[in-house]
Amino acid sequence: MTEKPSSTLAGTVEKIIPSPHPSVPERAQIAVEGADHLYREIRIENTLTGENGEEVKLKPGAEVDVIVEADREATVPKNSVESKPPKQ
Repeated sequence: MTEKPSSTLAGTVEKIIPSPHPSVPERAQIAVEGADHLYREIRIENTLTGENGEEVKLKPGAEVDVIVEADREATVPKNSVESKPPKQ
């Protein structure tokens, strides 16, 4: 089995956003290192699965890895003509 193309970025949990209502999950705001300034933060549901299958959550200040992966069919070689934006 071949691995999917991927990139791993470092991140830090900046804050935990409390749930405004019991039906809405708490969120974790993560600052992604190396991202453009205006797109640096992402927010995710603060529920992860621990190594034994139990639910766990992130703490403020936690260092995390943000992994982006895609199917091979969704990628092209970096120097490919397809990856360059069209000329206008």
